[in-house]
Amino acid sequence: MNSITPETAQELTSFLTDSVVLTPDSPEYAASVKRWSDSAEKQAGLVVIPTTEDDISTTVEYAHLSRIDLAVVGGGHATSGSGSTEGGILIDLTRMRKVTADDKAKTITAQGGCLWEHVDKTAGEHGLATVGGVVNHTGVGGLTLGGGYGWLTGQYGLVVDNLISARIVVADGRVLAVSKDAHADLFWAIRGAGHNFGVVTEFTLQGYDQKEDVSAGVVAFAPEKLEEIIEFANQLVADETDGRAGIYVFMGIPPGQSDLAITTVVFSTLSEEESQKRFAPLMALEPILSTVARTPYHQVNALLNGIAVHGERKAMKGFSYTLPLQPESARMMLEELSLIVKSDSDLVRSFIVLEFINASRVASVPRNAMAFANRGHSRNGGVWVWWADPNKDASARAHARYLKGLTKNLERPSDENVAIYSNFVETGDRSPGELFGDNLPKLQKLKARYDPDNIFNKTHPIHVSESLV
Repeated sequence: MNSITPETAQELTSFLTDSVVLTPDSPEYAASVKRWSDSAEKQAGLVVIPTTEDDISTTVEYAHLSRIDLAVVGGGHATSGSGSTEGGILIDLTRMRKVTADDKAKTITAQGGCLWEHVDKTAGEHGLATVGGVVNHTGVGGLTLGGGYGWLTGQYGLVVDNLISARIVVADGRVLAVSKDAHADLFWAIRGAGHNFGVVTEFTLQGYDQKEDVSAGVVAFAPEKLEEIIEFANQLVADETDGRAGIYVFMGIPPGQSDLAITTVVFSTLSEEESQKRFAPLMALEPILSTVARTPYHQVNALLNGIAVHGERKAMKGFSYTLPLQPESARMMLEELSLIVKSDSDLVRSFIVLEFINASRVASVPRNAMAFANRGHSRNGGVWVWWADPNKDASARAHARYLKGLTKNLERPSDENVAIYSNFVETGDRSPGELFGDNLPKLQKLKARYDPDNIFNKTHPIHVSESLV
């Protein structure tokens, strides 16, 4: 792929009508290439910040025909750098963040650059909620195109299970409206492997009535309570439960603290009384902090913002586990993380998270219904290694790989389903076959049809043979 030159930058700019265009000399350039993780930043040759599909189409087609590297960013959370380009063209969707809700149809439509904060706020104003990211400054596009888990997954499934339609700019510049009734093959593909097929400019999601407040908050414990917490979590989200409650378990040193702790975040759409009953065994473990209260749903996805702050350098290694998770496995992870954190104060913000959500609704969807193939009963976990010094990139990533390796025996894919969530995988860490299972051959054929030259190649790229092109 080529990098952009001053001449090509000037030519592309002349074709655009409604975009802000930035070069490395522009005052706003540094902010445009800033990412949630400093280690994911790259220096784009040109940044196009559009407001219309036409300018996105022009930019995509120009990059394609000129063989210039292309990247797209919405929320900028990808730690692998997939929302950045070194010397190429960056399409920055941050000026496309309009959200509307249809009260009669109970749908929410969000432009491609939206954050979940925007979706949650608008939906809440209409008494609605939809499955969305548990960190509300995450981009709607990145999360959705890779599947999308959230607090409501136990009741309503994944974000892609609730995607009704979308608009997408494909490699040849066409703007397509896709749904089960229009370009159904492409709609199938973008629900789980969407980063491979174009720039999605609009998502329409199914909403659900959510006029009542929910119970949610942070509950923290001393490390010696870990085993009992894991036992509680196993029971809370067992397959036979109703999916209306969940808990995330964070192991590490909380922000602003100096000692290890177990920080849990709990959620329930049950009544206040029923929620208290559901969480009573957890509260009986004598927490050192509890902020659980009734709160509007649209505010819940801000609970983790204090943990998932912008800045510094981050490596993410996802894993999966099946229930019941053995408490001794969690203890082993905590002890190894403790040794690493104590060895270098620059790693103090690192943590391991175990996401306990009922998976029955996810598993109820056939694995071939869409590209997303993780349709078993596995749950998600993540190793987050966090540091500031660029000179420690190699050692920090080695720590992340080591901690991830400790979870190998927890992954139990069945013959039919994969067991890993692609949004928790940095590009290159897993093969497309591991991520998409027996959906891969169909994806390869669709990639050959819609993006034969592989210009959308930043997130888990699907490569096709010449015989398919």
